[in-house]
Amino acid sequence: MDVKVGKITHYYDKIGVAVLELVKPLSVGDKIKISGHDKEFTQEVVSMQVEHKEIKKAKKGDSIGLKVDQPVKENDQVYKAT
Repeated sequence: MDVKVGKITHYYDKIGVAVLELVKPLSVGDKIKISGHDKEFTQEVVSMQVEHKEIKKAKKGDSIGLKVDQPVKENDQVYKAT
């Protein structure tokens, strides 16, 4: 069962970065599944930022910048892949 970790609130297409609002903690190295708008893909979290600073772990309630492998849209749901 995949656990929801948050949702996409913004996407910067020029740099391939999504803003993710977290409802559960997330760490670099976690596998996530991004789902929405008739599309779904899985990727590893390779880099996260808060306020333009690289971080290894983010906690519930954080809004983080996340490098994504494919374009995403606002309100896409993000799950920790199992």
